[in-house]
Amino acid sequence: MTYKQLILVVDDDPDLVESVAMKLESENFRVAKAYDGVEAMDQIKTERPALIILDVMMPRKTGYQLCDELKKSEETKSIIVLLLTAVAEAVTSTNYTHWEGKSTLADDYIPKPINLDKLMEIVKDYLS
Repeated sequence: MTYKQLILVVDDDPDLVESVAMKLESENFRVAKAYDGVEAMDQIKTERPALIILDVMMPRKTGYQLCDELKKSEETKSIIVLLLTAVAEAVTSTNYTHWEGKSTLADDYIPKPINLDKLMEIVKDYLS
């Protein structure tokens, strides 16, 4: 098992970032961390991750906005983006919608709360 590919985990919940990062590292992936979309874009410019696990609801730049920027750029459109969110069709108290997530060019859409083992299966499927 020699993965060592770089995965960027982006979420404004530090506990979630840490738990996902620990699981990825235990599976032999390299991990970069960011806590909002602006910070993530700065890291993407300097380190090119193979895959991004990207929360939707974040300050400064949403996951939808960042995903759209990445997928519309020739330089970054090949990066795999997994949108991670608690937004569901039934949630009407936010400005985020399930439809909006499905309309992005994200490679996959993973609901919260996440099952870390299932997330690892998805990550490995995309990177194999």
